[in-house]
Amino acid sequence: METGLEGKYVIKDNKKLAFGYTTGSCGAAAAKAAARMLFTGNVQDTVELMTPKGILLKLQVLEASITPKEARCAIQKDAGDDPDVTDGVLVYATVRREGMTGSEGTAEGSEQAAETENTAERKNICPCSEIHITGGLGVGRVTRPGLEQPVGAAAINRVPREMITGAVREICEEQGYFGRIEVEISIPEGVALAKKTFNPRLGIEGGISVLGTSGIVEPMSERALLASIRLELQMARKNGASYLLAAPGNYGMDFLSRHLPFEMDQAVKYSNFVGELVDMALELEFRGILLVSHIGKLIKVAGGIMNTHSRNADARLELLAANGLRAGADLETARRVLEAVTTEEGLAVLKEKQLLEQTIDQVLEKALFYLGHRSYGKLNIGVITFSGELGLLGQAGPVEELTGLLKENRCYHEDSKIE
Repeated sequence: METGLEGKYVIKDNKKLAFGYTTGSCGAAAAKAAARMLFTGNVQDTVELMTPKGILLKLQVLEASITPKEARCAIQKDAGDDPDVTDGVLVYATVRREGMTGSEGTAEGSEQAAETENTAERKNICPCSEIHITGGLGVGRVTRPGLEQPVGAAAINRVPREMITGAVREICEEQGYFGRIEVEISIPEGVALAKKTFNPRLGIEGGISVLGTSGIVEPMSERALLASIRLELQMARKNGASYLLAAPGNYGMDFLSRHLPFEMDQAVKYSNFVGELVDMALELEFRGILLVSHIGKLIKVAGGIMNTHSRNADARLELLAANGLRAGADLETARRVLEAVTTEEGLAVLKEKQLLEQTIDQVLEKALFYLGHRSYGKLNIGVITFSGELGLLGQAGPVEELTGLLKENRCYHEDSKIE
């Protein structure tokens, strides 16, 4: 059966590597099919889903069932040629209308947990109906602050939630339904698979996360990623750009679009390769870079770590504690930072002790030092850092000048300069 990914691939070492689709796409497609089954009473064999990337998927619906109270079905994850522990798992969606609870004894737990879920996730509301998304068996639950979803919520990230909401909204509008809809996403195999991920360490318990920002899995090697970054920089330079706006990934891009006067297509996404980005900028004779980075990445740069992938180095909390000590923290505060699970949790400790601003200043100072060392002092570099929980944390270097150049598009003229 054709899925819509035919002919979609990347080249790695002279081999074609096929695209796949994310757990978020699976959840949204399953929810859409289940909603249609609930309203029509007819089992669906296939379902179409438009992904944020703009690729229309046509997926096979598995294990479909309909009762007077609910409809349920599954979509099988296909990661393409990307190595992924979730490849092949079944992602289920159970859809219920208002008054058709049918949820006694599910993984939602107690009435108190359900209320927490309801409060944390009521953003998933559309004009035609109230869509309440929950996590069932095999979907992890957030137990610590600092992750994308609040404590008590299912580990279903923002974009998958938006995809699920949009898919169910489409069926609600199609059927003229204006009541409450409950969508429960479950991945039974996720209970065992979670042990092969970092979820337990991050404070996500009971299963895996439902992820994805584009809906599509694109297998990429380091060589291919570096080649694509270089190509983007070369194109910018040929078009007259003298300065770069750069973010490591989707979190940085999202922060850019929400909080800064830039469009995401103005920014270069450099993944974990901050050192290589600086090297390429020097080679191509750029004059400056404005880096926008989540603190979880930037804290590593503050330790001179120029490839921020976790397999190369972590030391996030060690570096945060060290900079906290430089900012005046006592040993007990440093110990609490070291015992945190996430960078966000460590930040919360420093905020409690009224040391957050001073610590971020130290982090930014160190990050600029190592970036300057990498660039031999030949690039004007500004840094903005943020967290998912606290928003903007701080900035350092010629940020305002670089922002002005980029905002006014004067960065595309050779005669532009930072005073």
